Amino acid sequence: MRALLWVVGVVAGVLILLGLLLEAVRWLIIIGVVALAAVVVFAIVKTRRVAHRHSATHR
Repeated sequence: MRALLWVVGVVAGVLILLGLLLEAVRWLIIIGVVALAAVVVFAIVKTRRVAHRHSATHR
């Protein structure tokens, strides 16, 4: 799961950089930003779930 997050994050970064280089292709920037946002949301959800599960076992 973590490897998938890294891959999507790297792809998002590459798409953003590629979009900035090829200024005419604005949808690449949009896709990159959306993918990056998705990675951030998935990471937050995953860490919250792990933290919640961790704190529930210590009660």
